[in-house]
Amino acid sequence: MVKPFDTMPGIKKVISGYTGGHVANPTYEQVSSHTTGHTEAVKVIFDPEAISYKRLVQIYWQQTDPTDAMGQFQDRGDNYRPVIFVKDDVQRKIAEASRNALAESGMFDDPIVTKIEDAKPFYPAEPEHQQFYKKNPLRFQMEEAGGRAKFVKTHWKVNKTN
Repeated sequence: MVKPFDTMPGIKKVISGYTGGHVANPTYEQVSSHTTGHTEAVKVIFDPEAISYKRLVQIYWQQTDPTDAMGQFQDRGDNYRPVIFVKDDVQRKIAEASRNALAESGMFDDPIVTKIEDAKPFYPAEPEHQQFYKKNPLRFQMEEAGGRAKFVKTHWKVNKTN
């Protein structure tokens, strides 16, 4: 999820981490144990004058399978569930309108299951999990080949202006 945001103009920083759970400062091992309630997520810090929140939501949709409630491609489990965490009512309205439009679009045969939830405390992941696509380019390419790239190509016409 980092690379698509990280490469867009107007994005100041993308931080990998964990949110939505009940344990303070969880580790990757704790989150992976499925006992903390956390979702692996990215925190996107952006310049709203350069890129809109609506555009961020569009980028999100183009990276996930919004019909898979229990994971994303090769990453399985509740810690990989599709969810958009919103910080206020404005973001919630934009995210909900976008989800409703996607559901009504007919792009997917299965229902859209992505949740929209209030933002909870966000805990940055360990340093080795930050900028994974840059630090581990071969592994990143293999994981992309694990389904995400094909899914995106099948369902979206992806370009910088979508």
